Formats: sequence, structure tokens, C-alpha cells
Amino acid sequence: MAAPASAFTALELALEEKRLLVEDALRRLVGAGRTPAVEAAVESSLFAPAKRLRPILALMVADVLRGDAVSVLPAACALEMVHTASLILDDLPSMDDASSRRGRPACHVAHGESTAILAAFALLNRGFEVLAEGWPGAPGAEARAAVARDLARAVGLSGMIAGQAADLAATDRALDFATLEFIHSHKTGALFMASAGVGAAAARASVAERAALGAYAKNLGLAFQIVDDLIDATGSAGAAGKDVGKDVKKTTFVSFAGIEGARQLAAELIETSEGALRAFGPRAQPLRDLARYVVSRTR
Repeated sequence: MAAPASAFTALELALEEKRLLVEDALRRLVGAGRTPAVEAAVESSLFAPAKRLRPILALMVADVLRGDAVSVLPAACALEMVHTASLILDDLPSMDDASSRRGRPACHVAHGESTAILAAFALLNRGFEVLAEGWPGAPGAEARAAVARDLARAVGLSGMIAGQAADLAATDRALDFATLEFIHSHKTGALFMASAGVGAAAARASVAERAALGAYAKNLGLAFQIVDDLIDATGSAGAAGKDVGKDVKKTTFVSFAGIEGARQLAAELIETSEGALRAFGPRAQPLRDLARYVVSRTR
């Protein structure tokens, strides 16, 4: 059962503080070019109201490991640029054909399909450019290259692209649970894992710590996706900030397990994600609180 909203007051204050850090850093890092139409599309997509959960996760992991969260902020912003690029592409008519995102018209609706595609590639490229350039207090070139490699894998042929391709192929088809898990562990879980990896790299985490945080993030990402499926099935577009009811032709965790079954599965995944943090003891409590918060959200 989800915790009452009042249980997350302190966490929400901490999340908002980090979100504002991310917003400010994104403004400084997004860059400018010579294509006003594409820049306008980037602006409207990147700075639409957003939770910034993935970069915040990177900052929280760095905090838990007693690393310098500020030094990882540009890398966390690179994650958000890549994530936003994926949303633009996901909404295209050839993909999910969504009309709204983050409470605004989808990028291709507001700016045209060709401009939206260019904006997505601009964000994707800028994210990797940030990692390559470095910044004051940044990890060394070797560490940044490792982060770039992990991020590229998260969104590449063995990551998000694999999940999206399987998702598109699944329209109007019944799926077994293993295939459904594959789709969402790659579409959603992979970028959550990359986010945790960015924070771990900033704190020079051990191999064991990285593995534990990866397990936490993977299960958190799957739980996040299940809640998205629940919102799509039971929420309103106004409350969700995006189209709902778009998954009626797909097998989702809700269509597979029912509403109550999906809620139970999300709760079990959160329990598993918390279990992965056992070795960190009390210092990982913020990450445990975040996991519980994720399954309580309504948008």
C-alpha cells in the first residue's frame, strides 16, 4: 500500500532542492547554435515541467556514497538531455503517436516532425558533448569516458533501442511476462541504472557498491514503469501531464496482471530494490524513501 503523502514531506523538499539545481545547470549547459527553430524545440521540450528524477537519482547516489554531488551535476544533466531526446522520439507518429508530453503539446505537434527529430539529435549529441568536454571539478577523462560508454549502452542497441523495438513489435500481440519485463527493463530500467552509475562514478564506488546500486536502480525503474502503466490505465491526461489510454493495444503490466496485481508487483519490486541497499545501512535511507515515493506518484 502506498504511504500517505505527508510521509514524504522532507523527501519532497530535498527533491525540489535538487530539481532546482538541475534546472539551473541545464540552462547553463544546453548551449546555443544557429538554428532558431530547432533551438525553440529543444527549449520547449527540455524545459517543460519535469520531475528530473534521473539526474536527481544520480545526485542522491553521490550523496549516499559521500561523494561530491555538485561535481556530478553536469553529467546528471547530460542524462536528462538524453532522456528528453528519447521522449521526443518516443512521441513521434511513427512510434507512440502521442499528442502531449509533460503537460504541453508533444514536440512534433508544436514544432513539426522534422524539427522534433533534429531537436532530439541535438539533445543527444549535446549530452555526450558535455561528458567529453569536462567541467570544473569533473572526474578525470577516463572516468567520464566510462560514464559516456555506459550511457551509450543504456540507450543503444542493447538498451533503450532494443526495448523500444520490442515494444513497437508488441502492438496488437499478447506477450508473456518475460518479454514484457525485457521491454521495460531496457526502455526504462536501463536509464535508471545509468543514472545510478553516474552517481557511483562520482563517488568512486567499489565494484560491489556499483552492483548493488545497479540492482536498486533496475528494480526502481521497473516499478516506475508499472506505475506509469497504472496511470495510463486509471488516470486523466490533465493529472498525468501526458496522453493516457495509449497502451490499450499493448500488453502492459496492468493488462497482464490487472490493476491490483500491478500494484502488488510494483510493491514487490520496491521491496527488492530496498533489499539491494542493505549493505549501505542507514545512509541509504534517502534512496529507500525515493523508492517508496515512486510507487505513490500519480503523474
